[in-house]
Amino acid sequence: MRAYFYALLSAMALVALSTQQAAAVPAYAVQTGQPCTACHVGGFGPQLTPFGRQFKLEGYTMRAGDEFTAPISAMAVFSYVHTNKDQPPPAAHYAVNDNTTLDQASLFLAGGVGDHFGGFFQMTYDGIGRAFSWDNLDLRATTHETIGDNDVLLGVTLTNNPTVQDGWNSTSAWGYPYTGSDLVPGPAAATQIDGGLAQTTLGTSIYAYWNSSLYTEVGVYWTPGRQFLNAMGAFASDNNIINGAAPYVRVAYQKDYGDQNFEIGAFGLFPHLYPGGDKSAGTTDRYSDIGVDASYQFMGDSENIYQVDARYTSESQNLAATQFLGGSVKTHNHLNDLRVDATYNWHNMIGVSAGAFDTWGSSDALLYADNRTFKPDSAGFVLQTDYTLFGGADTPLGGRFNARIGLQYFIYTKFNGATSNYDGFGANASDNNAFRLFLWTAL
Repeated sequence: MRAYFYALLSAMALVALSTQQAAAVPAYAVQTGQPCTACHVGGFGPQLTPFGRQFKLEGYTMRAGDEFTAPISAMAVFSYVHTNKDQPPPAAHYAVNDNTTLDQASLFLAGGVGDHFGGFFQMTYDGIGRAFSWDNLDLRATTHETIGDNDVLLGVTLTNNPTVQDGWNSTSAWGYPYTGSDLVPGPAAATQIDGGLAQTTLGTSIYAYWNSSLYTEVGVYWTPGRQFLNAMGAFASDNNIINGAAPYVRVAYQKDYGDQNFEIGAFGLFPHLYPGGDKSAGTTDRYSDIGVDASYQFMGDSENIYQVDARYTSESQNLAATQFLGGSVKTHNHLNDLRVDATYNWHNMIGVSAGAFDTWGSSDALLYADNRTFKPDSAGFVLQTDYTLFGGADTPLGGRFNARIGLQYFIYTKFNGATSNYDGFGANASDNNAFRLFLWTAL
């Protein structure tokens, strides 16, 4: 069994290196012979249709024919950002407001090899930090088995960010608003599962998808060695380090009614971390992130598409190491995060969406020392309207090019612990309200 497991992982690694039978993210349309709208709501990622979700869980292996399709694709995101009040520049080459930037440029190697192996590997240039690093990774080995009278899709994944492997847009890695910019101010507090371990870990999990309805998954995440993270451009001296392995669990139930579908699920991540990589405390911080999520899609005849997603995460924190190192007053804290969003797409070209978020938790005078109230609380809304150039028609270059233009507005009703004077120096939550104009291209 162990030999078979390692053989699967080795085969998945070959997907990321092969240039013979792989296809990149925009080229999935070429690989499958399907338009972008078959897999993505609005004709542009990452919102998945039921077909796109099945394609992902099946290991990205579906192929229209035996012809070679180019394995490499690229993506770039550009932004103009205006904040309600001037902000400290995120880097020396930016002004205090009204900045135009390349947010990121990514190169993908992805696709399917045969009937059982597939995935994608993404490298990204951070236009704000001006540095290269690996981005999301999702490699899979899959097979179908019959257990009793049930068709069961079995899979093994290798990822570098908890929930990247998930098929629903109600979890954190692919959640709303789907695109953002580091030029937009963001709250300081977030749960570990919501990006806390992204790109600084590796994880493997095993999943079973019963009759395309019940999804179950168990896995573990660990921190790779410093040399590996350096090679991936992801090492920092203050990276948290997982002690041993962090368990991850996921269960979801989906029901498809043809023109509409819904999902309800739960998830959990349980890392023990050395804060900032410091092991001098002789103990770790222990986190327990447990959440529930739900999603509803009305696909209709694809002329009018509606989607609603929701997620609630409760994080229990035992900060024994951080307290020993002088970073927190309390040993036991908690953090809660609630997010809801709704989208409407007309003819897969014009989209309108809105999201609400609320993060709150226990106060701590050291952990949140920069917040006047010593609380992590932040809340607000994100509004977006967008136009996908080729969402309703065949895309140029044989299906390889598409672009989305969008407007976003970020509204903060509470920021880092308070609505007004949250930092003790007169800053208000509304000072961080931001208007963003973006162009998102894929080739």
